[in-house]
Amino acid sequence: MRMMRVRLIACLFVALPLLAASPASAQKPKKDYLSEFEADKIRDAETPSERIRLFVLFAADRMKKFQYEMAHPSPSRHAERLNGLLNAYTGCVDDGASLIELAIDKQQDIHAGIKEMQTKAKEFLAYLQDLAKNGAELSSYKDTLDDAIEATQDALKDAERAVKEIAPPPVRRKP
Repeated sequence: MRMMRVRLIACLFVALPLLAASPASAQKPKKDYLSEFEADKIRDAETPSERIRLFVLFAADRMKKFQYEMAHPSPSRHAERLNGLLNAYTGCVDDGASLIELAIDKQQDIHAGIKEMQTKAKEFLAYLQDLAKNGAELSSYKDTLDDAIEATQDALKDAERAVKEIAPPPVRRKP
């Protein structure tokens, strides 16, 4: 019995490095709501501010698609598409807000990203709140809509906090 246990442990020590080196585990998990192209753009962005702006841009894209879907209902899986688009929007806004929080902690210059988040998130929030009051087929996406509203409000709060806590960019003086 003890020999079997020793052999099992020895096999595990041999197999673990092989499993860890497999290509599937070497890749980062892809976000469900980002396309490969979008994920690559996020990874390739050089500054946190650029990443925030990209997440806001992708959120705006999801919102535009949602609005189109609302105006042109599909006969099949309409509610599923609406919920999927709202979830994708929420994911983009949440990730943008997370980058803002991280930048606050690191005191990084993200003023352009904050400005973009504040401008667009206010527009998004107005539309989402109007949808919560007057939206067609509201019952089919109400929970997802509530999550999207909450995420947008949280992102706006994070952006406001960042404006107050992040040091202003350095002033460049001409010689």
